Amino acid sequence: MVQIKPNFFRLSAIAFLLMLLVSCNKNVVFSDYTKLPEEGWKTDNRLKFEVDIKDNNALHNVFLNVRHADSYPYANLFVFLTTTYPDGKTSVDTLECIFADKKGKWVGDGAGDLWDNKIPLKKNLRFPQTGKYTFSFEQGMRSNPLPLILDFGMTIEKAQ
Repeated sequence: MVQIKPNFFRLSAIAFLLMLLVSCNKNVVFSDYTKLPEEGWKTDNRLKFEVDIKDNNALHNVFLNVRHADSYPYANLFVFLTTTYPDGKTSVDTLECIFADKKGKWVGDGAGDLWDNKIPLKKNLRFPQTGKYTFSFEQGMRSNPLPLILDFGMTIEKAQ
């Protein structure tokens, strides 16, 4: 009987996990996070994400990714989004990110005292132009600086 060393199983498991991670991300066009300062997110701290859209025929899903502490004092987060298109035109939107249900229970994915929220912003969006888009976010809450928002990000995936 042939004995297989335990290292073979570890290497096989690692290879399988890597393949799984790569295959899960094949539809991701863009994904980035910004870590916010410990003192909080100030209203004048604009978070910018630049995305180069190469295919304006494909449909995309756009998500906001927000990590907050369990002791975040609000059930939501308002942000102002300024989108700059490749041709230089801009649009401004006010967005509300809901973090808790009506009973105050967090709705994201929790691990310890951290909560991750993947919030759908746009579904089946067709970008009108190819080229570089700039998405600029400002926090729109009354607290300045806004405490306990730890990371803020954005993901764009090809819709399936």
